[in-house]
Amino acid sequence: MASPLDGRLALVTGASGGIGGAVAVALARAGADLALSYSGHRDDAETVAATVSGLGRAATTVQADLAAPGAARDLAERVTAVAGPVDVLVANAGVGARLAWQDVDDETWERTFAVNVTAVWQLTRALLPGMVERGFGRILFVSSIAALNGGVVGPHYAASKAALHGLMHHLAQRVAGSGVTVNTIAPALITGTRMLSRMLPGDDSPGSPAPAIPVGRRGRPEEIADMALAMLTNPYLTSKVITVDGGIYPT
Repeated sequence: MASPLDGRLALVTGASGGIGGAVAVALARAGADLALSYSGHRDDAETVAATVSGLGRAATTVQADLAAPGAARDLAERVTAVAGPVDVLVANAGVGARLAWQDVDDETWERTFAVNVTAVWQLTRALLPGMVERGFGRILFVSSIAALNGGVVGPHYAASKAALHGLMHHLAQRVAGSGVTVNTIAPALITGTRMLSRMLPGDDSPGSPAPAIPVGRRGRPEEIADMALAMLTNPYLTSKVITVDGGIYPT
């Protein structure tokens, strides 16, 4: 049976990271071509692109500092000009330095929201009209369990991820009748990601005991990618937040 993503173009932001790279490869296996955006880890993005190409799909890498004003709009324009109309958007890029609430200054707050919220909105605003016009689109925001329970990174991060949920719910209800779905995936404590390695230096292996997590271990990028692909290929699923967290937040 043909995949609904066969021949579609997917833009994955933060594609040089563990989750972004795994999602990109899963999309390629499902038949999608990829536009892979990265900020400062070009070699990692090129490695993902090589894997995508090895699966027989087209891969384009595009550098973008999503903290810069207007960078996300520019990214959408560049990808469309080089690779064509975007059918699938996976807004995965995010930042979040771990800080106590007392230590979060205005600059940290604003940069976190610039990347985690404003860039997501600008990309969605730029790409969504084309999806509606063509009668097909899949948008997936990558949030965090912190949006639901406050998390451990800090208030700036939790608040920015929670903002994605409100944006998703508003948009999903207004474009569902046009063949476009908008959903959010909320992971927790995933190994092989730069954020976890910064929070838990030297303790990032999948098999490391994690007694605070009901399943007893941390997650893997491929497990997030599996769920992301299921959400992106299901045309009846929209306006949903799905947690992939080993049972931390029972919903």
